Formats: sequence, structure tokens, C-alpha cells
Amino acid sequence: MKGITKSGFPEGFLWGGAVAANQCEGAWLEDGKLPNVTDVMVGIIRDKDEPGLAWDAKTGKWTMSLYDNKTYLSHEAIDFYHHYKEDIALMKEMGFKAFRTSISWARIFPRGDEETPNEKGLEFYDRLIDELIAAGMEPVITLSHYETPLYLITEYGGWTNRQLIGFFERFARTVIQRYKGKVKYWMSFNEINNAFKIPLAAAGVIGKHPEKDSKPMDGVTEADIYQACHHMFVANSLAVKACRELDPEAKMGVMCSFSHLATYPLNCDPENVFGTMEFRRNAWFFTDVMCRGHYPAYIHRIWEEKNCGPVMEPGDEEILAAYTNDYIGFSYYRSAVYSASDEMKADTGGAVGVKNPFLTKCSPAPWCWPVDPKGFRYVCNELTDRYELPIFPVENGIGLDEKPDADGKLSDPDRVEYLEMHVRELKEAIADGCDVIGYLWWGPIDIVSAGTGELKKRYGFIYVDRNNDGEGTMARSKKESFDYFKALIESNGEINH
Repeated sequence: MKGITKSGFPEGFLWGGAVAANQCEGAWLEDGKLPNVTDVMVGIIRDKDEPGLAWDAKTGKWTMSLYDNKTYLSHEAIDFYHHYKEDIALMKEMGFKAFRTSISWARIFPRGDEETPNEKGLEFYDRLIDELIAAGMEPVITLSHYETPLYLITEYGGWTNRQLIGFFERFARTVIQRYKGKVKYWMSFNEINNAFKIPLAAAGVIGKHPEKDSKPMDGVTEADIYQACHHMFVANSLAVKACRELDPEAKMGVMCSFSHLATYPLNCDPENVFGTMEFRRNAWFFTDVMCRGHYPAYIHRIWEEKNCGPVMEPGDEEILAAYTNDYIGFSYYRSAVYSASDEMKADTGGAVGVKNPFLTKCSPAPWCWPVDPKGFRYVCNELTDRYELPIFPVENGIGLDEKPDADGKLSDPDRVEYLEMHVRELKEAIADGCDVIGYLWWGPIDIVSAGTGELKKRYGFIYVDRNNDGEGTMARSKKESFDYFKALIESNGEINH
């Protein structure tokens, strides 16, 4: 395979890490920014049905109404907005070749529907992106990482409203033009295939006509979510179009949560095998549209039998066909097992099924996610076989409840082992023929958990002194895994073998 080095990884392989603006930046109302959807949620799984929104009967609209008894850690997060130079310097010390973050849509267009962008927001990302480039890192930028401006949801009804296509296209064109020649890897929507699991955060879907004492997600239907997805698909294609027109050297990727793809049938019972196939199609559906350029045959039966198909306008299908994504970015954390007799659940790590007796390792309590590095290789191969596109694992990692010892040291052997096991299988996927752009560890610095809104669930090689109660100095310190990942990058993956 062209460019493969002694270690088995290509020359120029993009080792690095990934975060999201809403989980690290803080400064949630600074320099003109207004709230985005996750600013009213403690955690997108924990509070998915009870965000900080109240119905205003006088205006007939939802309005922000945060709970006094809840702590919204993301509002300050780890204050990356003011600490980014310090944090990037630490990642440079590890030898990062790439760093993924998102541009907070509400920093650029605070309401989302303005015609003129917020210059202070653009200037922040000017500084951030220039700092990354000066540190030798490729910026990998997500346009919307669960960051739809809240105003677009409360005033327009979110992505079920077709007007959001135009608002998103304006946002995409603004930042692509601004950072032309600086950002080579873009992604449109983070984990768009979570639209059915967390429709408010992932697809900006909200209840339209609530009754008394209704919650914001009451009354949301499958038809609403499919309609929102269709609008997001068209918006994604228009972002691809914008990228090709404004910066032909750059690439626009899709980003999905693909732990779902590593779902195995419990046994060879045909009900379990076929049920697994149907469950996995819930993830395939999104990349089938965004990478193949058309709706797959299997979805039409669902639409017909449930009467939940989206309304499309003339020209939509042509746009989807003409502007498919250039690469597939994805997250992978763990695998799952499907049984037709058990309910499949989900959290931010992916699907939760029955226990797999063949997996002997899991992340420590209280999360206990099964560790399955072979599933990582499996997903890489499945994506390659189905789409024949470059792939980019932009999230992989393990969350641990940890704190420094009396001497200030933080030993994290579980993280080192998880990293080593998954990089080894990624090397095998490359040998299998997968065209892999790079490997980005999720949360290389401790950040607020998306699912639960906690800080005690830590993924980082860098420890941040802030706790679940919001207390702490914000001081940064290195964990033992810091040096391991540094050595791994220096050897281009050879240290594992």
C-alpha cells in the first residue's frame, strides 16, 4: 500500500485528538454569543426529555428557562476559550498532527438567522486556527457539533423547518471562505445518525403544540425526525457544494456514531440475525444518503407502513446525488449484542444490548462500557467495503473517574491499554486495505461529558482541576498516558509492536 511505513501507518498519518466547542470552550454568552441547544441541557442523554425550556402561552413559543437546582457545567466548561494557547501547547508537546474541534454556530450567527456574522466570533476562531497551524496541527473542523442556535429551535421549530437549510448554508459559506487554505478537513453535522436517539440535540426537533404541563419533547413523531433529517441531508450537500466552490483543496466529510455498526447477533437464530441487520440499518441509513447520494430502498417500506416519510421539494434529490461527502468521519467506543427478545437501548457510547460473554474487559465503574478493539477494525472494514471512501476515526477513547494521588501524579493504565489495543487493530484495518486518514482520541484534555454533563467522566491525557460541583482551579496537569501517546505519535504507531 502506497506510503505505508515500517510501523504500518501511512506517511503523514494524522495522529491527534478531538473536542467539541460546547464541551470545552465555556464563555457561553461572551463576545456576542447566544445560547445553542446544548446550553439548556445538563447532558444530552440525561436531560434529553427535560431541557431548560418553558412554554410561553402568551407568545406560543418555547423560551429558555434554566433549572435552579441543576449545574450547567458546560457554561464554563474547562474555559478553553481563554486557555486554548496553553492547551494547544500541551498537545504540541505530545506531537499532535491534527486537532478536531467545532465552530460554535451561535458564536458566528448568534440567533442563526442573521445576514451578517458576528465578527468577534470569527476573530476567536481566527486566533484558534492560526494557533493550531503554528503548532504543526491540521485543524479538523465540525460545523455543528450538537450546536444548533437555540433561537432557531424556539422561533423556527428547528430542523423540521426548511428555512434552516438556508441559514446553515450561509454559516457554512461564511466560515469556509474565512478559513480558506487553512482548514483542509471539514465535517458538517456531528453524529447526525443520533437524530432518533437524541432528536433535540442532534436534529433540533422539538414539540410544536404542547398541552399544559407538557415537556419539550412531547408530541415529537418519527415523521418530524425524518423531515428534520431530510433538511439536514440537503444542508449537508449544500455544504459540500460550498466547500468545492470556495476551497477545492479542502474536503467535507460526514460524521456518524458508528459503535452502532459493531452490533452482533446473540446467536444464529434468524430472528436475531435479521433483527441485527435492521438495527444496523438505523446507522447505515445516514451514510447511505450522504455518501451514495440517494435514499436506500429499505427506507421506503418504513415510510409507507408508518406514514412518516419527509416532504421533499423538486431538486432535492438532484442536490443529494450531486454533492456527496468526500470522506467518512466516525466515532467508535464499544460494540453491542442484539437479541430479538431484549430491548436495545443507547447512550452516547452507542448501542446497549445484552452482555457479550466473549469480551473480558470493560471500562471501570460506574460506566462499564465493554472494550472491543476488534469491533473497531470490523467497523473500518465495513465502511470501506460499502463506500470505498477514505475513513477517519475522529472519536475513540475511554472515560474514567480519576484524580491525582497525594503526590499529584495520575496513573491511568486502563487508558493506555485501551489506546494500545485499538491502535493495534487500526493498523490491521490499514493492512486490510482501509484508507485511513488519521486517528483522533476523544477528549485529549478532560472536558464536560456530552451525555451526562459531568466532569468526573474523564477521557484526557491532560487532567483539568474542575469537579462536578463546578469547583476547581482549572489547572492543567499531565497523566501518565500523556507520555505514552507522545511516544506512540513519535514512532508513528510502532511502539505498539
